[in-house]
Amino acid sequence: MCATPAIQAVNLRVEYPLGLFKPRRVGLEGLDLIVEEGEVFGYLGPNGAGKTTTIKCLVGVAQPTSGSAFIFGKDAQNPDSRAVIGYSPENPYFYEYLTGRELLDFFGKLSGLTREERRIRSDEGLKRVGLSDSADIRLSKYSKGMRQRLGLAQAIIHRPKLVILDEPMSGLDPIGRRDVREFIRELRTKGSTIFFSTHILSDVEAICDHVGIIHKGRLIKKGELSSLVSAETIRTTVLAKDVPDDVLAWLGGELAHRDGTQAVFHIEGEAEASKVMEAVTQAGGKMLGFELEREDLESVFVRLTGADSPDSTKGGEKEAS
Repeated sequence: MCATPAIQAVNLRVEYPLGLFKPRRVGLEGLDLIVEEGEVFGYLGPNGAGKTTTIKCLVGVAQPTSGSAFIFGKDAQNPDSRAVIGYSPENPYFYEYLTGRELLDFFGKLSGLTREERRIRSDEGLKRVGLSDSADIRLSKYSKGMRQRLGLAQAIIHRPKLVILDEPMSGLDPIGRRDVREFIRELRTKGSTIFFSTHILSDVEAICDHVGIIHKGRLIKKGELSSLVSAETIRTTVLAKDVPDDVLAWLGGELAHRDGTQAVFHIEGEAEASKVMEAVTQAGGKMLGFELEREDLESVFVRLTGADSPDSTKGGEKEAS
């Protein structure tokens, strides 16, 4: 018998009212999704695609219009299902007058931990997210990045089987993002299942077992990262020298740039690239080099959604400590 999935959504649909006599906005449209226990699942999509709506249904904050969501076999609308979930929203809101330590104690108490358990786990959590030195500072003094880190600590204080994170790298600098990646890896080695949404493609590629891409409320692609990204060459860039003018004219559609005696060609498809290189050498030109471009997650995302790429490895996010 197969193990019960950590997350299962069955024909999940969410509609939002926009006002009297106005059509309802569709947030999710027939979402079917399975996340197996013990894996790290990255959830990608443009802004407004339905990522946060999905998460709200999973943690019981939003009620679906139709369909169902299950957490380890229990209906997500059943409060009992939340006992095994650790959740951190994209923009966590905490009581400003509490300190970091007091906040974790508060969440530990909500989770039914004893006083001693709360003390030990609060200290462990603060140390793990790099906030030990800020443990007794009021949250009104915390930066966005510090709040993000504290949100991670509160999400795991009760040692949940399933950790759901909405944009966990948002507001973190590169060092902070690296720490969160290590944080997620550690959770997986301890047996937790992690489901997180993000715009940072490099983080998905670095730590995820499976990836789902959602667009306009529909899951349009899901699978292992290796199965989503093609190993085939999609474009070849060729640098050549002393190519005769008649050959350059014949290859005009492939010529991207010419500088004196050097020419750069961008060629779609591996077979076509071989033909171009053969034509150049047969005409007496000299091959200076070539570079193969293969499809990556960013290319897949843009191809499937038709949207601008989300933040990738080039540091698209605002930084905060």
